Formats: sequence, structure tokens, C-alpha cells
Amino acid sequence: MISTIIWTVSIITVLGLLLALALYLVAQRFRVEEDPRIEQVEQVMPGANCGGCGFAGCHAFADAAVKAGNLDSCFCPVGGNETMKKVASILGVEVKEKAPEVAVLRCNGTCEARPRINEYDGSMSCKVKSSLYAGDTLCRFGCLGCGDCVSACEFGGISMDPETRLPVFDPDRCMACGACVKACPKGLIEIRPKGPRGMHLYVSCRNTDKGPAVRKACSSACIGCGICQKTCRQGAVTVVDNVACIDPQKCKLCRECEAMCPTGAIHAVGFPKPLDKEAVKARVLERQKKEREAAAAQAAADNQKKED
Repeated sequence: MISTIIWTVSIITVLGLLLALALYLVAQRFRVEEDPRIEQVEQVMPGANCGGCGFAGCHAFADAAVKAGNLDSCFCPVGGNETMKKVASILGVEVKEKAPEVAVLRCNGTCEARPRINEYDGSMSCKVKSSLYAGDTLCRFGCLGCGDCVSACEFGGISMDPETRLPVFDPDRCMACGACVKACPKGLIEIRPKGPRGMHLYVSCRNTDKGPAVRKACSSACIGCGICQKTCRQGAVTVVDNVACIDPQKCKLCRECEAMCPTGAIHAVGFPKPLDKEAVKARVLERQKKEREAAAAQAAADNQKKED
């Protein structure tokens, strides 16, 4: 009996050793050599594995960067320009600096501006709520207020305001990784340039309905009136599908569009001083009056020339 056990253990041990040797030989035979620079790049990455770069994680980013041979299509939003400089140094390539970005909420519908018409009593998830109905207000475009974006943010850059029931973004903590953008089923979160010294303007609304319907749903929504577009002298504001958009590349941060907006749908972030809306509005109206007078005088002069 004892000899049988000994033989069994011996045979199993020998088989185990032989199989281990076979696996080792196969692994060596079909081994794929990995570029050592991949590990070097991964070591200088922040290690967030957030997917904000468009890859599955930091290792996938490093692998893609090494194989691409350049960094034109690779950027780590968490590490930013400093991390990319280190990556470029390892790979021996040049990298263009990218302006810092931040996430913003394209919804201005506070509880006061967008009254609730019913109360949701289900799973506190925006994804679940959006799959059931348009929301508990008349605005089918607005924030659902369940905080999926808060849960998605790994950097503590988003919190829910209990009074407005809207998420609040901390520009100092936001890494522009895009996790909140993916988490929002309404597509209300947008990544935009942070702007010089953190100052930027954006339209906090995505409602594409026509003015009367928008006003009924939310008193703070963009109604597509076009006043901001007519006010902007840089051509940075355009109205598309009944909602205004601000081009950050053209915007000069004069805040005239913000002052002229009749519903307060244009938000300013990072400005050191509050806007004196009445003073700016008076300045804009005076300028527009002079422009109309100049245009009328020019038209009269042109008509006089034709008569002569």
C-alpha cells in the first residue's frame, strides 16, 4: 500500500516536471520580445488607468505610443504636458504642448429654473432613469441629477449641489479625462479648453427645441434668439439647431455675450471680478446704435451718389 502511494506520487512529480519543462520550452520558442521602452513609458505615466487618453490603460497607451513612433495621436490628460515631455524624451521625439482642458456642464436647469413635474422613485442612476423616461421636468434635454458623473470621476472633481440638484465641477481637480462625459446619458458634459488663467465662457444648455417650448421647460435655457451671435464681434458665437455655441479658439473673453444673454444661459468661469452686466449692456447698445447710424448715413450717401 505504501509503495503504491510512493510510486503514484513519484509518477505525478515526474509528469509535473516534464510538463513544466515542456511549457517552458514552448514559452521560450514562441516568446514575443517587448520593446523595453514600453515599460519605461509606463513608469512615467500617472497610473490612473482612466482611459481618458482613448486607450484601455497606461500600459496600452505606452504600447501605442512606442509603436506609433510619434505622439501626434497620443496625449495623457491626467499627466498633461509635463508627462508628455517625459514620454517624448524616452522615445526621442518631439511633442506639441496642449492647452489645459476642463469639463463643463451644458445644463443650466436648477430646481428654481426648471420645476419638477413629478418625483422619481427608483434606482438613483442617470443611466437607468434615462432608459425609463425623459426626466422629471418638462426639459427632455436636462440633467437627471442622479450623479453618475460624480461616481465616474476618480479625482473628486465633481460634487452634487443639494439645492440645484446639478453637478458642480472643480476646475482645479478636473483632469479632463472624459470619464464623466462617457457616464452622462444625456451628453451634457463637454471637455473644453480651460482658457488663459482658467478663464472661459460656455453656453450651459443643450436644448434644441424652439424658443416658446424652451421657455416653458426652463427659464434659464438658451432660446436660440441669436442676440449673443449678433453681439460678438469676433464671430465666436453661432446658433445651431436653436442653441448657441461658443468657439473657444475665437472667443476673446470680453463677456459681452454673457451680459446680453436674456436668460443667463452663458456661464463664465475663472474670472477674477464679477461682471457688471448693466454697464456692459449699455456699452454694447451704444455701440450698436452708432453702427446703425453709420450704416444709415452710408446708405444715404450711396443713394445721393446714384441720384447725382
